[in-house]
Amino acid sequence: MAKKSKDARIQVIMECTEHKNSGMPGTSRYITTKNKKNTPERLELKKFNPILKKMTVHREIK
Repeated sequence: MAKKSKDARIQVIMECTEHKNSGMPGTSRYITTKNKKNTPERLELKKFNPILKKMTVHREIK
């Protein structure tokens, strides 16, 4: 059996961009994984923000 190489999959934190700009208290964050070899740039997904009660763009933070 071949030895497993270094994992390309890493965990990233997604944070809502609309909520950050609105000035409301609290944050909407999600944790997901991505393959850093296939997507080296920052990830951007539409996710549900429970505080604003709508779908918003969530961007990867460091």
